[in-house]
Amino acid sequence: MQIKTVQQDLLKTQADAWIVNLFAGVTEPDGATGAVDKALGGQISRLIELGEFTGKLLETAVLYPLDIPAAKVIIVGLGEPEQLTLERVRQAAGAAYKVAAKGKAQTIATIVHGAGIGGFCPEACAQATVEGSLLASYRYQAKGVKGNDKPQPSELIVVEHNADQLAAIERGVSRGQITAEATNLARTLVNTPANSMTPTHMAAMAEKVAAENNLQCEILEQADMEKLGMGCLLGVAQGSAQPPKLIALRYEGNPGGETLALVGKGITFDSGGISLKPSAGMERMKNDMAGSAAVLAAMGAIGKLQPKVNVLGVMACTENLPSGTALKPGDVIEAMTGQTVEIVSTDAEGRLILADAVAYAESQGASRIVDVATLTGAIGVALGDVYAGLVSSNDTLVDVIQEAAAQTGERFWRMPVHDDYRELYKSDVASMRNGGARGGGAITGGMIIGEFVKEAAWAHLDIASMASGESTKGYAVKGGTGFATRTLIQIAENLAQ
Repeated sequence: MQIKTVQQDLLKTQADAWIVNLFAGVTEPDGATGAVDKALGGQISRLIELGEFTGKLLETAVLYPLDIPAAKVIIVGLGEPEQLTLERVRQAAGAAYKVAAKGKAQTIATIVHGAGIGGFCPEACAQATVEGSLLASYRYQAKGVKGNDKPQPSELIVVEHNADQLAAIERGVSRGQITAEATNLARTLVNTPANSMTPTHMAAMAEKVAAENNLQCEILEQADMEKLGMGCLLGVAQGSAQPPKLIALRYEGNPGGETLALVGKGITFDSGGISLKPSAGMERMKNDMAGSAAVLAAMGAIGKLQPKVNVLGVMACTENLPSGTALKPGDVIEAMTGQTVEIVSTDAEGRLILADAVAYAESQGASRIVDVATLTGAIGVALGDVYAGLVSSNDTLVDVIQEAAAQTGERFWRMPVHDDYRELYKSDVASMRNGGARGGGAITGGMIIGEFVKEAAWAHLDIASMASGESTKGYAVKGGTGFATRTLIQIAENLAQ
């Protein structure tokens, strides 16, 4: 979809749909909404008077007036003014876009939400408005699905009447388009069936993203991993006929400076291996590469945004399948670091491939490592689908992540880390086991990954309950969410400052 910014009054903008907003409690619309209300002979005020529109968050109303340059007008509620956040701006923009896009609308014009009486920075509000709109516009292009070929809007016009704010609005629109398109790329990678998104396909996509965004790309094949001693990643891969890939994308924005590593779990299909998962719902296990999808998409956006920071994106990609050659419970495998792991469950495979991936990232000079993975079902038991989990003993890196998350509206809850948890994955025959007791599974799963980082600051993001969703609220769509993509981008940008 084409996005453009224009400096003019909304009333002079030719479009199939206009989007304006209203706060809860407002009885007399002002600003752009007030101007539209006046042009419509007070129809918006009449809706308020009749109690048919209250301005509560994500509430929408549609008017179909004549004699204006738009076929319909959408009013979206922003909720209470004192409770407005940039995330609410995103959600409201997404809710309004979905209504505006119905029918035959091809061109949608929107004002920037939150920059008026909301009092937020115009640039940030423009970014959030575009992010919410583009995220809401996402549709996975599945072949053979009825109605999937229905035309979608081709143009979004961001309208700003104040010439003094136009440059800031344009910066926000540009950045919002980059971050939202990255998130939508991650969504597509997650939604693609596993037979079409193998490790080889992931590697090909990484090469494409690298070529388009001036990134260096290196693909490590099985022979390369064998030379490096990546017995954990290779151990998981040995049950599949699909060759594993370790993908490394590099962005150099600060030559000679420290390197941030973003490391993603890329299990392109997870059957559980010999420790086979229940068949019910196993088709959703194509999303077990959502961590790598987020890293790949974030790296592309970082290449576009060009922050003054060095970033290494590492994606460990393989399938986890049962076969005569598959890893077995009771086996002992050796990681790149020389540490050994006793296999308790082959379905605890994410920490194994990430063990070699974080070790590789550190060997490449990373001083900060953030891994992101659909690691445990336990995190969903603990936090539901409201928060992702965060495991780290480095307070400084945690603060960086939480600041970035606050800016993007993605939520992470820090789990406790204590030496007593290490007792749960002690082994009599290896350096550690790959699983512990039932309790604390999300914590021990993350801590096991951390055992393979020697000196770098490290944090683990468990997005297992956030990678796919059924909600259509705000900018959400069913299927892959692209969760963590925007936070990873923001982490890189914040460190560049």
